Amino acid sequence: MAKRKIGAKKTTGWKATISVAMANYIEAGSIIAAASSLTLWQAYLHIDNIGVGLLSALSANAFGAAIGALLGGPLTDKFGRKFIFTYDLLVYMFGVLLIAVSFNFPMLLFGTVVTGIAVGAGVPVSWTYIAEESPTHKRAAHVGTAQLAWSFGPALTFLLAVLAAPLGLLGSRLIFAHLFFVAFITWYIRQGLDESKMWEEQKQQDEEDRLLGKQKHGSFKELFTLKVNRQALFLLIGIYLFWNLTAGAMGYFMPYIYENVGGLSSGQANMLQVVLWSFTVLTTYFLFMKFGDSFSRKAMFAIGAGMGIVAWLILTFMPMTWPTLIIFVFLWGSAAGIGAQAFYALWTSELFPTRYRASAQGTMYFIVRTGIAIWSFILPTLMNTLGFKAAGIVMIIFLTIHMVIGIALAPKTMGKSLREIEEERYGKRKGPAKVIKNAN
Repeated sequence: MAKRKIGAKKTTGWKATISVAMANYIEAGSIIAAASSLTLWQAYLHIDNIGVGLLSALSANAFGAAIGALLGGPLTDKFGRKFIFTYDLLVYMFGVLLIAVSFNFPMLLFGTVVTGIAVGAGVPVSWTYIAEESPTHKRAAHVGTAQLAWSFGPALTFLLAVLAAPLGLLGSRLIFAHLFFVAFITWYIRQGLDESKMWEEQKQQDEEDRLLGKQKHGSFKELFTLKVNRQALFLLIGIYLFWNLTAGAMGYFMPYIYENVGGLSSGQANMLQVVLWSFTVLTTYFLFMKFGDSFSRKAMFAIGAGMGIVAWLILTFMPMTWPTLIIFVFLWGSAAGIGAQAFYALWTSELFPTRYRASAQGTMYFIVRTGIAIWSFILPTLMNTLGFKAAGIVMIIFLTIHMVIGIALAPKTMGKSLREIEEERYGKRKGPAKVIKNAN
């Protein structure tokens, strides 16, 4: 396992949670930095629709992140949560620096792919680590920190895009440079993190079983062979994929839609997104983090899902005027704080055993981001040929599917430790559990 570097200050408690949650700020910031500058790069490098589709499909918003998650999950379970925290952001910094200094399309595309892979490797393990180190009765509050960071990323990055707009493409380069420095500070703080106690205990148990010649339990193939896992996959992929086919497209294309469909300026489009994500920050903190450990999670999920559908019905079937846009950003922004991503981060850490918790997350993240990659590649052409209303109707269908699955299959895990949930779902296995119980 990874050792703390000599001289590095120990990082614990909420400081540890926040440093790990910053993976979500970095992910969202990367997506928004690219989205807010898409038209600038398109004009500067004369990128056609195919090139725009490639940038989106291979980005931190889609297939680049999918590949990173598929690689990062198994590495996390094999070498430890801290292993990813030690090296992942170094790769990320290289990627965003490459984008910041790009002067041709291949350079921009390669930087986008590297950044996406680093993001994909880092985000699932951040949810895993936070959940494993959180107190049982404050797990939603701690996991919600990741959602809060993810919400701050777009809010602040879009605000920076507005402030940097007079600088043109130079402003975009500076935004990517700011992500480089945020990543460096986060990486430095993370060097003081301890390894997950649950992971260490699991490795100790695995080693004892090996020495005693016991049959190995909990292999990754169980993810698909056990009924309880297939049910969890259906729930988690169902809510996260179908919600993200809308939300992921919004993350990359919403300023493009505001400008090309609504006729807004780049500054107006970015400012709308600042307001939208500010509502997400507020509902994440005051609703999900404050009440996610005490209020009905199914009810909270249903409210958020319903608000999201109403928001897209308004945007799709009403003229894109200022009153319409303001209602839309309020509804969607508020819904996102208590929506699929927050609950996915929580449930995906609760519903799988420690042995392959990160691998399961990496696999699901790969499937979801691959879906977004395909949809992101198709979406620009769909809007250009059939119009925005057709795309909006498809988005509403996606959101409706995710709401039905989430309400029907929401698990009852509130107030239970991860060990208790694991024993309920997989049966009790012999072995020392004192470290796990103390940690959770």
